Amino acid sequence: MDTVKQLLNWLEPDTRSTGAFIAGAATCIAGALVVLARAVDGRQHAGKKIQRARKLRDDSLSRAEEIVFNYNSSHPKMDSSLILSLSLAELTNKLQDGLLRPEDVFYTYISKAVDVNKKLNCCTTILMESFEHLKRLDSNKRGLLYGIPVSIKENIAYKNYDTTCGVLINLDCPVKKDAVIVEVLRRQGAIPFVKTNVSQSMLSYDCSNIIYGQTVNPHNLEKTSGGSSGGEAALISGGGSVLGIGSDIGGSIRIPAAFCGICGFKPTAGRLSKMGIGSICPGQKSVSGSPGPIAKDVDSLALCMQALLCDHMFALDPTVPPLPFKVELYKTSQSLRIGYMESDGITQPTPSMIRSLRKVRVLLEEAGHTLVPYSPLRMKDALHLISKGIFADGGVNLLQKLKGGPIDPSLRSQVYPFYLPCWLRKTLSFLIRPLSPRGSFLLYGTTGVGSIAELWDQHAAVQDYIHETIAEWRKCNIDVLLCPMFGPAYNFLYCSSLSFPLSYTAIYNLLNFPAGVVPVSTVTTEDEEELCHYQGMSQDRWDRLFKKALSGGRGLPIAVQCVAPPWQDELCLRFMKEVEVLVKQSKGY
Repeated sequence: MDTVKQLLNWLEPDTRSTGAFIAGAATCIAGALVVLARAVDGRQHAGKKIQRARKLRDDSLSRAEEIVFNYNSSHPKMDSSLILSLSLAELTNKLQDGLLRPEDVFYTYISKAVDVNKKLNCCTTILMESFEHLKRLDSNKRGLLYGIPVSIKENIAYKNYDTTCGVLINLDCPVKKDAVIVEVLRRQGAIPFVKTNVSQSMLSYDCSNIIYGQTVNPHNLEKTSGGSSGGEAALISGGGSVLGIGSDIGGSIRIPAAFCGICGFKPTAGRLSKMGIGSICPGQKSVSGSPGPIAKDVDSLALCMQALLCDHMFALDPTVPPLPFKVELYKTSQSLRIGYMESDGITQPTPSMIRSLRKVRVLLEEAGHTLVPYSPLRMKDALHLISKGIFADGGVNLLQKLKGGPIDPSLRSQVYPFYLPCWLRKTLSFLIRPLSPRGSFLLYGTTGVGSIAELWDQHAAVQDYIHETIAEWRKCNIDVLLCPMFGPAYNFLYCSSLSFPLSYTAIYNLLNFPAGVVPVSTVTTEDEEELCHYQGMSQDRWDRLFKKALSGGRGLPIAVQCVAPPWQDELCLRFMKEVEVLVKQSKGY
């Protein structure tokens, strides 16, 4: 009977317990309202920061446009079309010979960059100090890049400007010192004049972020420019810059260069100074990142490397080996023994990729070079090392950098797993393995390393893989490697869901081999028709997504990738030049 009474009392609480209940509920509601208010306030704050950043960008573009208009009005005889038609080598020669004025070249490219940005959304700011640097150019015309306007990727430090890496948390944090590369460019007579757009966090190979928006492809505005150096590639391909500096940790120079139909080069990490080059995961050692040049032709890349590899850079950053550019190696005509790889065994090349690669192989053989089959070693293990290396912390640092603002649509599906605890990711990876082997592989790759001992094991495994690969190259007796570059440019919002194709580029960051891309062809109607029958190696969700991402690419550029052993950067560029010349002679791209 007492139990029944107690139950009734519990079901019908007295006024005191009712009051306590109401008070507790009110406290919970009040707490929820506070959290909601903070979230709303946070979003409003984020929105204001974004609006302010965009206004600063727009103001710089408007001011530059006005200054250029005034200059052009007072210099009606300036031939901008001639200036824009010249290669970097031709420009430097005419500037050194006094046949062109640095002012005319500078204002021509400022004007063109502003116009290109209106179409492609590739610039984050015009560097207004560049107008003053123009006035202070060495009257003795010293420097290999004398009078050349150069564009730089947004993550390259320029005094008093933000280096956001595409994330909101880095806004309103202007750097206090120029990157070493910026200082060296100026010493060589160049004028850094514009910063260019990147993907959010720079760990996506798209080019979109919540601050500056989506950069589009100059060949097709419904396609991405690639990333993360997508602003650079789009601006140069669109004619708004003759030379740019990007950075590459998994293909971030080579992918946008290939998507936009120009040349890009990732040097051996350590060959160029990284002081002042922003990163979303500083301290990560397994997968080597590197700054490098982007341009329309290989000679421009080589000239840029020659200019940067100078005593001034070696003095500013003593951690860089004092290895000047070996011009004689770049210009040698000796025949090469070339490894030839059609597939890495992870992602089946598309019809346009295979056709373009085979075309280059025939041209190289006809030119007297020897091509031998090559297969990369243990690619699944290599991919495991790449993902475990970049996300050794399980994505903790990435999530911290993404705080304070929304995640860009181009990055969402890539980031979602990091919100799950690592133990749950490992469990899910194990459970889905029978149904989705590649899904399981991807999920496990986000779990990072669990201890310092495991991190050391990771670093040791990377070194072992590098030595094994070098031994395999020696066994095959090859000087360089010719391999596919995936493409053409993707449709929007596919990059974050397609990490497997990165095996074609990220492997050379893991190995720390210099690598570059050269455009060699365009997608044909026949390529598009054959793509309809593409099934891929695994015939799973990711192969179907890859097919969809590439659809509608007729007329878009296709590139090949050229690779050399570590520290043989000049040899890699020489190989790229050989491919470029042979393709042009064959009336190709």
